[in-house]
This record gives sequence, structure tokens and C-alpha cells, in this order.
Amino acid sequence: MKKVFITGGSRGIGRGVASVFAENGYDVAFTYHSAEDEARSLCAEIESHGVRAFMFQAVMEERGVAEKVTAEAIEALGGIDALVCNAGRTVHNHILDTDEDTCDYVYNLNYRSYLMCAKVAARRMVADGTAGSIVFVTSTRSIRAYPEDCLYGGLKAALNRSAESMAIDLARYRIRVNCIAPGNTAIRGNFTPEELSRSAFQKRIPLGRSGTPREVGMLALYLCSDAAAYITGDIIKIDGGLILPGMPER
Repeated sequence: MKKVFITGGSRGIGRGVASVFAENGYDVAFTYHSAEDEARSLCAEIESHGVRAFMFQAVMEERGVAEKVTAEAIEALGGIDALVCNAGRTVHNHILDTDEDTCDYVYNLNYRSYLMCAKVAARRMVADGTAGSIVFVTSTRSIRAYPEDCLYGGLKAALNRSAESMAIDLARYRIRVNCIAPGNTAIRGNFTPEELSRSAFQKRIPLGRSGTPREVGMLALYLCSDAAAYITGDIIKIDGGLILPGMPER
């Protein structure tokens, strides 16, 4: 039985990732910040597929938490084959109004926690001789510049760059590192065709709709599978063509 640890798994993209991995036979451990009811419902959903579920409350931006909760999750799972770092928060800031507290918060949550989780997971993979996979969920904002995005988009770009170096460092251990860069993704609702293509903005996306958390989950599953055994250090967009014509997100 393969094992995956997902940060920020109780809702949105993280929940879609967790559901897809569970459906495909993975034991799943995940973190949540405050949505305990949603975390419990996800555990029940995961277990309905005949696999194990473990939930961990974690404030990922606090020092030491990422390392501690990753170690706890791996211990509960009994090892790790895949890590998907997804926990984060979108912040819009104008450089003229940016303050140190906001910089520290976004850096600690959206960047540092990813590297610390990856360090702990990779060390266990190396110790166990596991040909594992690490996936960072970044953003198309890491690829294309937008106004009021020097902090969030800049740190997502830094994750892409860090993953490339990590891929080189870990290749000798058969551990692959890749990034998924979602564009506009519907993280609330039932994701019916009508909901995904209702707004004027959604209709302007080349494929005519928003993406879904499940679609991001399917891409993450592929990148962690043997089918992607020759892919490492890559950043894969999943945005329906959103940024191809230079369309702004907002």
C-alpha cells in the first residue's frame, strides 16, 4: 500500500488531491488549519475507499511545525512514497503598502513550510530506499507577472526554482521533484459545467471554464506514478490555456 502526505488537505485543491490518491489505493495523511468538520468528513471519504486516513491540525507558518507534522504523518503512515505540499494562502499586496508581518507570514506559509516538509520527507525516503515523489502546488502566477503580486507570485516562482535544484540533489536517490501550477480553479461548489463556465471571466479562458481540484489531483497522481518516472524538475501548468494569450487573472 502506497502512502502520501498532503499539506492543506481538508478543502479546495488539497481535498481534490487527497480524494484522487485515496481512490487509487494510497493511505492518506493530511493537515488542516481550522476546518475540523471538513477534515473529519474527508477522513470518512478516504476510508470509504478501503485505505487509511490520518488528519493533523497544523499552523504551517509557525516555526518548527512543518518539520514536526511531517515526521508525525510519516510515523502514522509507516513510511512515505509521495509528498504533496499545497497549504497556502493567496495574498494581494502593493509594494508601497507591504509590511514586514505580511512578508514573514507569506514566506513562512507559502515557501519555508514547503522546503521543511520536503526535507523531512526526502530524508525518510532516502533512509528507506524509496523511489519517491515530491510535488509542490505553485501557481500560474509563478510564471506570469500580475499587479499587486510581488509577494505571493514571487514566492511561488521561488518554489519552482527551488524544486529544480531539489530535483538535481535528489535524483541520485531516485526521488523526483515537480511543480504543478494551477490557474483559475473552482475550489467551492459542486463543479457542474454551469458553475465552471458561468462568469464572463471563465468564458474568456481558452478552454471556456475554470479547472477543478480533482483535475489537479489527477495531475499530482500522474506525477507520483511510475508513468511519470522520467519526469523531474518540471513545472506543469494546468490552467485551460489561461496565461497563453496574456490574460490577466483579475
